[in-house]
Order: sequence, then structure tokens, then C-alpha cells
Amino acid sequence: MKLKLVRSDETLDDLQINGICIIQKKNSFRFGVDAVLLANFAKIKPKMNIIDLCSGTGIVPFIIAGKTKAQHITGMEIQKDMVDMATRSVIFNGMEKKVEFIHRDLVDFEFLKKLPKADVVTVNPPYKLKNSGITNDQYENAISRHEICCTLEDVIKAAKILLKDNGKLYMIHRPDRLVDIMYTMRKYNIEPKLMTMVQPCVNKAPNMVLIEGQNNGKPFLKWEVPICVHKLDGSYTDEIDRIYGRCLRR
Repeated sequence: MKLKLVRSDETLDDLQINGICIIQKKNSFRFGVDAVLLANFAKIKPKMNIIDLCSGTGIVPFIIAGKTKAQHITGMEIQKDMVDMATRSVIFNGMEKKVEFIHRDLVDFEFLKKLPKADVVTVNPPYKLKNSGITNDQYENAISRHEICCTLEDVIKAAKILLKDNGKLYMIHRPDRLVDIMYTMRKYNIEPKLMTMVQPCVNKAPNMVLIEGQNNGKPFLKWEVPICVHKLDGSYTDEIDRIYGRCLRR
């Protein structure tokens, strides 16, 4: 009966976390290492209320649900078909009491104000400016990668509305947007507290950055040791294997 939740143009992928599986499109946007890194980077304590913005297929909420004792995780996504797919993943995994997805635009700030305040907001937002780079021919993929439906400032303003006092924002983005990120976070009084650069390989410059910000926090920024995704031979590093849980299966 559960397999009826998966449609012919979709796949069912095992996250290797407590038997959790996620439904994804075969030939459309699929989660990458950036979402996995973000979910692992977020510091989640028991009984916390989490809101994940730009949730897509729901990968971040499902990893958090599988790895932590968070009380409740809400994913917010503007694309209706993504929400439908993520909701079917909730049903497949029997997680209706812990994870939910809502079809809303994060720039609907009046709606955000009505939601319960979150201990943590996570977000893997579109990285590219609306008019920069090559826009993907598939609109849903373009929305995931380019600032078509929301800007960086929209995302940070939404997080500000949703967070409790001293609540944490966890974001993954591109290093070339770091000045914009830090400026905008401070504009909304979300203080950058912790950053980690992510290198595609040990001999290459960072292509992602993980950021922790604290709502109404005091100034103090700490840097963690960079994360390397691949070894020189192209295989994943031990740290990435640990994050994915592969080390436990050897």
C-alpha cells in the first residue's frame, strides 16, 4: 500500500537513517550534499520546534527528524508539487505527528507572524541572483537555484519573524554572497555566530559556507575547521562518510 504513494515519475530513496525514505522526481530537482550538510550543521536539542524554509523535497526536515529528538519540524515550500511529494514522504514514513509541510510563500510575512515561534530556522535558499548565471530551462529547478520567488533579504526577514528571542538560524550559501549575508543578518539583528567553509576538494577553494546566526545575539563570530567533501582521488572524505552515516555500515 505504501508504494502506491510513489508515482511512476518518482523514486523512493533510502536516507539510511532509521529506515526513513524520501520521494523525489526522477528527472527534476533532487537534494544534494548541501542539504545534508545543513541538516548536520544545525544544532537541535530535544523538544525543539523547527521550521525549514525553501524546503523542496523535505530532505532537511527528514534528516533532522531521523537524527534528533526535535519535537516538531515544519517545512515551508512555495512549489505545490514539492509539498505534495514531501507530504507523501511523511505518510510513507509514518511521521505525521512529527513532520509536516505547508504550501506557502515565505514572503507572506503576515502569515508567518501567525505561526508559533521556532527555536531553530533552517534554510537552503536559492544561491544565485535572479539575473545572474544561466537560468535552468525547468522552472521548478530555476526556482530552487535562482532568486526568482524570494531574495536573500526575504529569507532572512522571514527567519527574523519566525524565531524566538535568541533562536538560531542555520543557512548554507555561497562564499561569494558572504558580505551580503552578514550585512543583511545584522540589518535584522540576527548576529552571525559560527561559520564553516565547505571545500569540494582539499586543494580547491570553498564553494559553500555554513552559517549559524542568533536572533538578538551579541557580536562574536567563531570559525570552525573547513569541511572537505572529496579526497584527491574523487572519493568522499571520512567526514562526509560520517555525516552520511556510511562509517557505521562498513
